[in-house]
Amino acid sequence: MYSQIDSNRRKSWLLIFIFIGLLACAGWVYGYVLTDAGPGGLIFALCISVGMTLISWFAGDRIALSTSGAVELTDRAQFPTLWNVVENLSIADGLPMPRVYIIEDDSPNAFATGRDPQRASIAVTTGLLLRLQRTELEGVIAHEMSHVKNLDIRFMMLVAVLVGTLTLIGNWFLRFGFFGGRRSRDRDGIGTILGIVGIIFLILSPLIGQLIKLAVSRRREYLADASGALLTRYPEGLARALEKIRDAALPLQHSSPATNHLWISEPQSQGIGTAISNLFSTHPPIQDRIAKLRQMTDNT
Repeated sequence: MYSQIDSNRRKSWLLIFIFIGLLACAGWVYGYVLTDAGPGGLIFALCISVGMTLISWFAGDRIALSTSGAVELTDRAQFPTLWNVVENLSIADGLPMPRVYIIEDDSPNAFATGRDPQRASIAVTTGLLLRLQRTELEGVIAHEMSHVKNLDIRFMMLVAVLVGTLTLIGNWFLRFGFFGGRRSRDRDGIGTILGIVGIIFLILSPLIGQLIKLAVSRRREYLADASGALLTRYPEGLARALEKIRDAALPLQHSSPATNHLWISEPQSQGIGTAISNLFSTHPPIQDRIAKLRQMTDNT
C-alpha cells in the first residue's frame, strides 16, 4: 500500500513535467513553423502549462465536481445511509471523513477527487443511491476511499485537467495553423520537415491524452477494487454493485471525456460492450472486475 502511495507521488510529478514538456514542444513548433511568433509560441505554451498545472493542483477537484453538477451534502439527515457509510469507512480506514457530494443523475456511478486525504471529496449519483443496498453501497464507497488513501485522487485529478488542457491546446493550435496566418517566407527543407512533424503532433495530441489516461486508470481500478473489498471484508458487495451499474447501462447526463477515468465505471459506455469499446475504455472490462472480486470471495 505504501509503495503504491510513493509511486503515485513520483508519477504525479513526472506527469507534470511531461505535460509542461509536451506543451513547450507544441508552442515551439507553432511559433517556428506556423506563425512569425518565433519564441513567442514557446513562451506562451510554457505560461499556459504552468498556469494549468497550478490550477489543477489547487482547484482541480472543484473543477471536476462542478463539471459533474455535484452539490455538497451538508445535512446528514438528507441521505443518512450514505453519510453513515462514508463516516464509518473513514474511521475504519483511519482517514479524515471526505466531503460528500450528490449528483442528480439516474445513472448509477460515483467518483472521488481531491489533492490529498485531508481535502478529499466523494460524489455519488442519486441513481446509485436508489439502486444499491447498504452492503453494495459500502463496496462502492470503500473503492473510492481506497483511491483517497492511495493518493490515486491526486494523480487522476492532475490527469483530468492536464490531459484536457493538452487536447484543447492541440486542437486550437491545429485550427489556427490551418485557418490562421502561416509564415509568409519560403520554408527551407528543415522548415518543411518541422512543419510535417508539427502537424502530426498537433493531430495526435488528443490521442496522446487518451493514451495517458488509459495507462494510468486501468490498473488503479483493479487495485481499488481489491483494497475496497479488503476494507469491507465483503468482496461480494462491490461485485453486486458493479453488476447493477452494468445492467443499468445508463450514460451520465453531465460528463466530460477528460474526467471519464475518475468514475467507478465508464460514464459514456456502461454495460458489457464490445471488444473495440473495451479497448479504448479508461476502465477495465466490468466483467473482469466482477470475476476478480468473486475469486476473492472464493478464496476467503
